[in-house]
Amino acid sequence: MVNMSLKLLMLLALLAVSQTTLALTKIIASVDANPVMSNESLVLTVIADDSVERDSLETAPLLKDFILARTEVSSQTSMVNFKTTRTTRWQIVLIPRKTGSLIIPALTVNGHQSKAINVQVIEQGSANSTQQQDIFITAELSANDIYVQQLLTLTIKLHIGVQLQRGSLTEPSLTSATIEQIGKDIESDGIINGKRYRIIERTYAITPEQSGKFILDTPMFAGDIMVQSRRRSGFLSFGETKPVNISGDKLPLNVRPIPDNYPIDANNSWLPSELLTLHQEWQPVSSQGKHEFKVGEPITRTITLTAAGLGKAQLPKIIMSAPVGLKIYPDQAELHSSLTKERLISQKRQNFALVASHAGEYILPKITIAWWNTVTNKYQQAVLPEQTITVHANADLPQNFIAPSPATANTLSNTRLINNTATSQPIIIEKTSYLQWLFLTLWILTVFAWASHVFYLKRKGSFNIRNSKPQKVNDNYLALIAACKKNNAEQALNLILPWLNNISTNHGKVEVSTLAAAIVQINNAEFTCAINDVQQHLYGKKVVEGSWVGKNLLKAIQQFNTTGFEENTTRKFTINPN
Repeated sequence: MVNMSLKLLMLLALLAVSQTTLALTKIIASVDANPVMSNESLVLTVIADDSVERDSLETAPLLKDFILARTEVSSQTSMVNFKTTRTTRWQIVLIPRKTGSLIIPALTVNGHQSKAINVQVIEQGSANSTQQQDIFITAELSANDIYVQQLLTLTIKLHIGVQLQRGSLTEPSLTSATIEQIGKDIESDGIINGKRYRIIERTYAITPEQSGKFILDTPMFAGDIMVQSRRRSGFLSFGETKPVNISGDKLPLNVRPIPDNYPIDANNSWLPSELLTLHQEWQPVSSQGKHEFKVGEPITRTITLTAAGLGKAQLPKIIMSAPVGLKIYPDQAELHSSLTKERLISQKRQNFALVASHAGEYILPKITIAWWNTVTNKYQQAVLPEQTITVHANADLPQNFIAPSPATANTLSNTRLINNTATSQPIIIEKTSYLQWLFLTLWILTVFAWASHVFYLKRKGSFNIRNSKPQKVNDNYLALIAACKKNNAEQALNLILPWLNNISTNHGKVEVSTLAAAIVQINNAEFTCAINDVQQHLYGKKVVEGSWVGKNLLKAIQQFNTTGFEENTTRKFTINPN
């Protein structure tokens, strides 16, 4: 009984001693580097010798001279020889707000305070800077004094001279501006002051939408790097990680408003650029500077707009008008951009197909695009001068060819062609959303109808024999020929029925409403293959964009226009007797 009492007393004594060691007695604060470079982070470690709440540490006093990048809190409990120790550790990543002598003030945890720490922050590249940074960021703007909506580029280079476990780079920020990364990151190696760095380069396009004076916040790097372990055991060294935050420089930016003398109206938009040009090409190629063509010959005019310091979305529309007697078929514009010597070059290229209905001289009005030269600070205009084209009579066309009226409009369910008027309005082609399903169904019906027709002819024992009869050229035929030469599959397919329904035969006008009926009506293997080819290109499972060539369809249409429809006569055939 006595022994049990003694053991109980000893246990209570040990518990009492251990409990006295668990009371919070001191707070210790330390930094991992001193002095430290500007824009470079340091790690402040605060240790309390007891287990306390995570939010017991008051960090508000640090905000005066430092930016709190991130905070990690951990607790540890250990017992050695019946002695229990508990600690709470805070690791705070700090980024100095300025250079010079900064004070980390005394920090408080449950009424206990740490000692203040004096930290020296040295400017990068200064005479007092003897330590080379392991990680740093450089930032460069293409310009710092620009106009509103003028595009500038920001080039960021992240230099990494240590082993990196993980890391990320934030996006730059600027008030009232659109920011977009251009291209992909570029990685390279370089040696700076004898130290090798892995360099990651990233470029941004920045377009301010508001005038005034601003500060551009460049990206910040946050990650963990590998450091040498303090723990060593024989030949083994255990790697440890250290949190690192590196901020880039803050760059001032002056954004000017639109000048008062720049004319902004329905025809002119605000285009600030270092250089803006217009260029044109003609197909067929003109000889000796003269633009001479033939009636019915498709003419392609390619206009290219090139601008430095503008994004693709900022490039204006290219509007081309033509006088009565010419039809315009604008193609969809192609947009390109590339980064050259920290300067973004954007380009819009658009084809316009012109078809003349009769011989004569036509004057195309000049094309003017207003812009503001950001180098000379002057208003300028990019101009394509007035063009005169001469269209000669075409000996290949019939003499009774009648020019179509400019007001004529041919309507199909999914296509509407609006001819030019005296005000020189271009033809507009509109598409409905159900076209691909409609033509896919028509394609299947075409194959079925063709097979049924062949089977029917074999049963009847009759074939068609051609009776050559040239067809008159109509405006839809000219447009169809132009679409084939431009390799425009969708436009060519949409013009088949309007062209066919304007052809006269010995029995009157042709009336077909489906492509299947058109194939049966023409009854030509080359035409059938060409139609199937264009439908497969547009609506097949494996569509290769831009792979369709209109050569075969063009040949079939021109051959049909020369020979005409087939007249039905009867030719008997017999099956060989058994």
